[in-house]
Amino acid sequence: MSGEHALVDTKGKFVQVVKDGRKRNDIEWLPGRILLSNKRLVLATNDGKRTIPLSKLTSVTASQMNQPLAQVDGYVKLQAGRDAWLVSPKADEFEEELYRTLLDQIVVLVKHPAVKGGVVTEATWEKARFKIDEEQEDTVNIAISSGTFVELDIDDVGTVEQKEKEIRGKERPLLEVEHTIDGTSVETHISGSPRHVSLIGGLVRQGEQRNAADDVDLSDEETQVLMALYSGISPFKIPEFVDMDIDEVEDVYDRLMEADILEPVRTRREVQLEARGRSIAGDAIADQ
Repeated sequence: MSGEHALVDTKGKFVQVVKDGRKRNDIEWLPGRILLSNKRLVLATNDGKRTIPLSKLTSVTASQMNQPLAQVDGYVKLQAGRDAWLVSPKADEFEEELYRTLLDQIVVLVKHPAVKGGVVTEATWEKARFKIDEEQEDTVNIAISSGTFVELDIDDVGTVEQKEKEIRGKERPLLEVEHTIDGTSVETHISGSPRHVSLIGGLVRQGEQRNAADDVDLSDEETQVLMALYSGISPFKIPEFVDMDIDEVEDVYDRLMEADILEPVRTRREVQLEARGRSIAGDAIADQ
C-alpha cells in the first residue's frame, strides 16, 4: 500500500465474536501475530491471516475485563461494519497507536465550554482539530479555530453522554464530555461524522469507566460540600456557604479524600474534586 508504514508488531490473542451481524457461539481465542500499520490491522496465525482496513473500523472499545480461560487481562473490541473482533496484544502501545492513527488531526465541531460549573454558557459551535499528545498518551489536545486550546486529560473525564441533536441545521451525533479546567467542572461538546463521534466516544469513555461513580452512601453534609465544590465555590468559602463549622468541613474533606472523591491540592483546606467526585456531585444535583 502506498505510504504505508508499520506502527506495532507484537504477539497476542484474538477472536472474531460477530460475523455478518451474528454473534458467534463457537468462539476460540487464537494466539498469533498482531501487526498494526497506518493503513490496516493484520491478525495472523499459522493457518492464515485476516486483514482489517482501518478505514472500515467504526468503533474501538477498550476493556480491562479479565478472561481467565483465554489468559488475557484485557482486550480491545474492534467493530467494522457487521463484524467485530476482540484483540489482546502484548504490546502496551497498541491501543494508543491505534487511536492516534484513527483520530489524530481529524476536524470536528466543538462547543467549549458548553457548561461551566453546572451552568450553561453562551459558547457556539466552532471547527476544531483533534490531536492525541505523543508524550502524554492519555491527553487529547483540541485546537479550536477561534484560538482556544483545550487539553483534555482522559483520566480526568467524569461522565460522557452521546446524543443526537440539530447542529448548524443538521441532525448530528454529539458527545457531552465532562472534565475540569483549572479545578472547575466543565463540559466540552464534540460533534462530527457518526464514525468520528463513535471513535472519540470509545477513547474518552475510558476515563468515564475508570472514574465511574459506584454506589456511595454520603451524609447530607458530604453531599452539600460536594455540590458546592462542583458549582465552583472556593474550598476556603465552603464553611460559610454550607453553614458548617470549619472543623466539620475539615472532617468531611478527610472522609471524601479517603473515598478517592477529593484530592488535596496545596494546603489541607484546599481541595478539588476528582472525576469520581464530580460524577457523584452531578448526580446529586440532578436529584435535587
